Amino acid sequence: MKFDAGTTHSSGQVSDTRDAVKAIEFHARSDNEGSVIVGVSDVSSSNGRELSPDASTTYEFGEGSVLLSVFYVHITGSGDSVDWSVIVL
Repeated sequence: MKFDAGTTHSSGQVSDTRDAVKAIEFHARSDNEGSVIVGVSDVSSSNGRELSPDASTTYEFGEGSVLLSVFYVHITGSGDSVDWSVIVL
């Protein structure tokens, strides 16, 4: 297993790597103006898990059941960001 992390500043795919995910956490920055929505390729302002500023969510999966490339974010506020950390196999 290995650990990876990053920050996303615009809407779109979190990573295009095909690493198998064991767990991933998203954390909306506390100084964000709006919500950040996390999900899969069809994430939008009405589809996904909404994170208000300074909120976080964690997804845990079986051994390698989900690829990192399936995660996307939708950022609603100008200049807003979401940090993410992942354990991959």
